[in-house]
Amino acid sequence: MSAKSFATAINCMDGRTQIPVIEFIKNRCRVEYVDTITEAGPDKILAENKDHTIVMSIKKRVEISAMKHHSKALAIVGHHDCAGNPGDKDAHVKHIKAAMKTMRAWGYNIEIVGLWVGDDWKVMEVK
Repeated sequence: MSAKSFATAINCMDGRTQIPVIEFIKNRCRVEYVDTITEAGPDKILAENKDHTIVMSIKKRVEISAMKHHSKALAIVGHHDCAGNPGDKDAHVKHIKAAMKTMRAWGYNIEIVGLWVGDDWKVMEVK
């Protein structure tokens, strides 16, 4: 792990997801720090790609992380019991995959990762 290595997480604002996601990304991506961008139900927001104001806000924050911190990876997170995006795991996985497509279209030359946080608050990668 090199000094000041970063990844970026677009995560729900739900505090229950923060620590498990950060720990998972640090281990999976072999980084020291995780820049965190939070919204309520970000997987659905980016999957639908309709709310231009919020999508552009997220994209601008990703740009800062990618350009200033040279982030190695960009993760989108969905989770169990999400107040901002109520739905079952299958619905979230569809949103995560669609959100990853939106994020790839932004053109940053970094790995895009989809993550699901289950009812046990354990993180698993969505392929």
